[in-house]
Amino acid sequence: MTEQLRLMAVHAHPDDESSKGAATMAMYVDQGVDVLVATCTGGERGSVLNPKLQGDPYVEENIHEVRRKEMDEARAILGVGQAWLGFVDSGLPEGDPLPPLPEGCFALQDVKEAAEPLVRLIREFKPQVITTYDENGGYPHPDHIMTHKITMLAFDAAGDPDAYPEAGEPWQPLKLYYNHGFPMGRIRALHQYLTDNGHDSPYGEWIAGWEKSGRKEREITTQVRCDDWFETRDRALIAHATQIDPDGPWFRVPLDVQREVWPTEDYELARTLIDVDLPEDDLFAGLRTPAQAASAAGDTRD
Repeated sequence: MTEQLRLMAVHAHPDDESSKGAATMAMYVDQGVDVLVATCTGGERGSVLNPKLQGDPYVEENIHEVRRKEMDEARAILGVGQAWLGFVDSGLPEGDPLPPLPEGCFALQDVKEAAEPLVRLIREFKPQVITTYDENGGYPHPDHIMTHKITMLAFDAAGDPDAYPEAGEPWQPLKLYYNHGFPMGRIRALHQYLTDNGHDSPYGEWIAGWEKSGRKEREITTQVRCDDWFETRDRALIAHATQIDPDGPWFRVPLDVQREVWPTEDYELARTLIDVDLPEDDLFAGLRTPAQAASAAGDTRD
């Protein structure tokens, strides 16, 4: 095992890295872990969701360039590296029936061909751990589902010398996790705390919609305590100004409440090539040297 620990987070759009696992990444950066975000698309077809920027002609006409600059700022706040895989945003189709996806978009690519740049990046960066979305994309956006597909293929192919022979020397990652950005246990716990203490909760409709849908909660195998980095996470998210209203519901729950009620970011171990003991509290469980484990256990923030 190489002494340098490396984590790769594979995401669909700029801003996904700041809303799913961002505090975890910032914590690991402060521990000396090398962290790289792989962003599949440029978010070109994303809507301007911040009402303060809606109708701005420059933003709407230059959304691709604007979102790249937002990504640069968020990357710097988190302290991570970042690479673009170069695919074109598919947009989120709406309607009944759903309209066809745009020609040439990420979600319509051949999965085997689309995995090649990710395989190449894995072989260059050499991560022991990769995070991405589950088979439903975390939510059913076509780009999130496609991100899942190419990541699962690339996890296996990167270590296969017969796969993608032109994409560099083989490297086999050892663990792959699904992000649980919004586990219902967390949502319910925050909702209960707020209502019990006489506060308005932004989660009531969310919980009702979830219960109506009949969706099952996924297993959480790994909870990483990273509450000291929640403020860093929020600053990175706010850097994506076209996507996030800093006065919106995302930020209505005070950080001290979040830290008390649910101080972790949560994951599902989907693949492992090493023996593990579940549940875990570290994405690198089983991979650290004794010195690294001791350093991580003693890591504190001022």
